[in-house]
Amino acid sequence: MNIHRTKRLFFSYLHDVTMAGVSFILSLYLRLGSDLLTWSKGSIYIGLTIFVLVAALVFLFMRLDRIIWRYVSLGDLGRILQSVILTIVIFVACQFVYNRLDDFPRSFLLIEIFVLTAMISAPRFFYRFLKDGELSAFLEKSAHQRTHVLLVGAGNESDLFIREMTRGKEAPYRVVGIIDELGGRIGRNIRGVPVFGNIESMGSTLEKLNRDGRSPQRVVITNPQLDGKTVRKISEACEKAGLSVSRMPRVTDLGNMNAQKTDLTVRPIDVEDVLGRRQTILDPSPVSKLISGNRVLITGSGGTIGSELACQVANFNPQEIILFDNSEFLLYKIDLALHELYPKIKRCAVLGDVQNKQDVDHLLSKFTPDVIVHSAALKHVPVAENNLIAAVRTNVLGTRNVAMASIKNNAKVMVLISTDKAVNPFNVMGATKRLAELICLSLDKEQNGCKFVIVRFGNVLGSTGSVIPLFERQIAAGGPLTVTHREMTRFFMTVKEAASLVLQAAAMSRNKENTDKAGVHVLEMGEPIRIVDLARQLIRLSGLSPDKDIKIQFTGIRKGEKLHEELFSESETLMDTEIQGIKFVSSTIGSLASMQKTLRELEEAVLQQDERAVTNLLQKLVPELVLESSR
Repeated sequence: MNIHRTKRLFFSYLHDVTMAGVSFILSLYLRLGSDLLTWSKGSIYIGLTIFVLVAALVFLFMRLDRIIWRYVSLGDLGRILQSVILTIVIFVACQFVYNRLDDFPRSFLLIEIFVLTAMISAPRFFYRFLKDGELSAFLEKSAHQRTHVLLVGAGNESDLFIREMTRGKEAPYRVVGIIDELGGRIGRNIRGVPVFGNIESMGSTLEKLNRDGRSPQRVVITNPQLDGKTVRKISEACEKAGLSVSRMPRVTDLGNMNAQKTDLTVRPIDVEDVLGRRQTILDPSPVSKLISGNRVLITGSGGTIGSELACQVANFNPQEIILFDNSEFLLYKIDLALHELYPKIKRCAVLGDVQNKQDVDHLLSKFTPDVIVHSAALKHVPVAENNLIAAVRTNVLGTRNVAMASIKNNAKVMVLISTDKAVNPFNVMGATKRLAELICLSLDKEQNGCKFVIVRFGNVLGSTGSVIPLFERQIAAGGPLTVTHREMTRFFMTVKEAASLVLQAAAMSRNKENTDKAGVHVLEMGEPIRIVDLARQLIRLSGLSPDKDIKIQFTGIRKGEKLHEELFSESETLMDTEIQGIKFVSSTIGSLASMQKTLRELEEAVLQQDERAVTNLLQKLVPELVLESSR
């Protein structure tokens, strides 16, 4: 028990015992009036002493000190009244043994019940009123018809949930207990609902509730700030007990008891809940200044990140959005989505390929975009390994085409979306993205027109071809889930985070103080997550048991895969930026002029479809590339 909790409990207990003594004298005065001054002082002192001692023992037994003042309710008032009546009964018994109740008038005891109850409960309710301006608390109705739930989180959200579930007959849940995620309120109660223990003791709490005949039918997480590691612990404990895990309904639904019962149904936890960290919320104001009234071009706009970027850009009232993609179907989908969601935003969908220099030059000269987000790329490691020429043509030469056209057409900003696989690259995809980084970094250093911004991602949850959709398909097929290695880890971020980071980085101020330095923007993504843990979590989210309902099969590391990814190399320096949640990775780079000859040779080798020459030139341009033949 920590010292702060001990102090709170002691203060609460001392308050109640003190009120017992004060109420005794006050009740006598209300009954006797000025005659109290002539009453036997010895009788009063003895009676007061007996009453206070009895109250101290009863209050300790009833644990009134564990009632959290912040969440006092009518249920707690009933408990206080029970304690007062029990105190009066025991006091009467003691006085009868002492002097057969001859010292005090009998009516004084009835007054004492009301006075002591008021003196103990009034400060609590007043404190509650000071905190949230209302004292609403309601008795539960038809509790036997409700789903029994155990809450995780002993704070404001649980208080809100319990309050709404006691408001009317249509409330679908009855709370049987609370798990304290922080451990500071264990043993106390919120609106009469006991706080049993912390997350580590969750298993024993569930066993106790089962023994007491109050088994929960599901567990509801009320704290929205729980990190992914904690959510995984909770789901593992619930899996052993055969319970499902849910999230608290939206706050906008709580409080709307006129809604249908189904509107208040708790929502399932989703894969974003297991990120292992809080999602990063970025500041929209600088992005608005960058986007509002400007033309924005998004290459690869039909992809997962590109389409999310298009939607986020539309929120900032651009002059026009230019959608550019080589897939007719994906281009049609995002164009239709923008038409339905943002019908007033001017847009143009252009079919073309960044590999084609003429396509890119014509596109930028026609629309002269102010902001260019280059998300078109080959991003899948196995595909790039087996299609070396296509990977270089798209990721390297395509990036160079967009970058040079950005400078030629006076764009304000070009953003390159890179990957953590570009750090100490172990595969073709990583090497091509690192070379794309170097091209943009060199251009940013050597000219003062277009600002080049590089943003380095981890894995994006749910993006096309990522591990999440693969696992979902495998679960739907009955398994097994294929994981390459038991210890493989990856950094993960959500699609919204990825798109927000791109726009936020583009809007950051340009720093030219160190012209020999250039860098990459990186989102703080917390600790990497083991892929096998993610697989197990997805199985649980599907209502199944890992290794029982769905097997996990380890297939071995594929060509070009790393066991663990990195966000920056030893030669790079990690620095803070003006935006919380975004880091800047600084490194020393060479000039573009020093790479031009080799880049021309690389382009010629691509035209000749000479894979050996392309491999050698790629390694020359990216010396840190570790080829499989040299591992």
